[in-house]
Amino acid sequence: MKAEEYKQAIRHYAMEELNIQKIGFTDASPFLEYEEGLRKKQREGLLSGFEHPIIEERIYPDRIFDQPKTILSLALAYPTKPKEKLERKKGERRGAFARVSWGVDYHTLMAKKLALLEDYIKELIPGVRCKSMVDTGELIDVAVAQRAGLGFIGYNGLLVTKEYGSYVYLGDMILSVALPPDKAMANQCGECRRCVQFCPTGALLGNGSMNPHRCLSFQTQNKQFMGKEFRRKMSHVIYGCDICQQVCPYNRGMDFHLHPEMEDDPQTIFPELTELLTLSNREFKEKFGHLSGAWRGKKPLQRNAIIALANYKDKTAVPSLLELMEKDARPVIVGTSAWAVAEIIATSSVELERFFKEVQERFPEDEDFQTEMNQALHRLREKETDRSS
Repeated sequence: MKAEEYKQAIRHYAMEELNIQKIGFTDASPFLEYEEGLRKKQREGLLSGFEHPIIEERIYPDRIFDQPKTILSLALAYPTKPKEKLERKKGERRGAFARVSWGVDYHTLMAKKLALLEDYIKELIPGVRCKSMVDTGELIDVAVAQRAGLGFIGYNGLLVTKEYGSYVYLGDMILSVALPPDKAMANQCGECRRCVQFCPTGALLGNGSMNPHRCLSFQTQNKQFMGKEFRRKMSHVIYGCDICQQVCPYNRGMDFHLHPEMEDDPQTIFPELTELLTLSNREFKEKFGHLSGAWRGKKPLQRNAIIALANYKDKTAVPSLLELMEKDARPVIVGTSAWAVAEIIATSSVELERFFKEVQERFPEDEDFQTEMNQALHRLREKETDRSS
């Protein structure tokens, strides 16, 4: 078989047998256009810490693979609306997982399809070597996808496809054999800046790049105290952020249900917040462990649930939050609960202030916790003053 025939056979197997929505091919030359930007971000502290840490390995495929010739880029489309309608009860306060986290962890799903594709390619092309990765790998997946013709990188830094918008998971595979490349796609955002304009924290820089530390998706995954400026803007979304995708014109009307593994129980992806606060590790793993949004463990999600309850101004949650303040062993959970109580209640009291002071003595060496408690106490005193005047 000729190289073009190999390419078409791989494309057909990926799309028809593995239900992969898009597949593109590019050469394995370095991604030099990204090197200066990544080094600048590194100098300025604008890397998230979640990406592969060695810049050279992100730019030069031959640093991670002996004599690479071709890189495949694959895309799976994911749903934007649950198949089943969520039945809400009066007075319920529910959070939400961003769409990218619904169903089985996409790293697992994509890795399985990549493994099957590798097996097929090794049977098809004798002696070929392969290396696959999802978005935790070395390469910049959106850069590979754009150069392989799957779509273009929008001003929000996400890959935008014509058929599925930006609601796609990406995977890559390096091959040791040269196959004909597809044509790269240029940016097609034009004059539109909706994603930049609607980003609630100003994280998007307008050129396809961002300050990840200002992104709500990053903030919801961080395990420390969330900055005060982000808490109200988080609203009730306890993992990730969909805003820059929701406002994108290319995503209008996009909703695909092509993979049963991506479907989930609405009760799981829109969890009841107060129930989330007291889950044991076992209960958390059983209910949420399959989601990619659970990869950081339960603490960030419980912290975010507390913030969401404060954003709801849910007075019925106050007893649960006071119990967390008294009994939980994690300073971030205790301090965030104190902030939430101070935000929710309309008036304070001397007794409540005394309780806050007792709680503050639980973690005397934790400076961030002490700052959080001092600010919560200040908020209580303001409300005590308001009540007395």
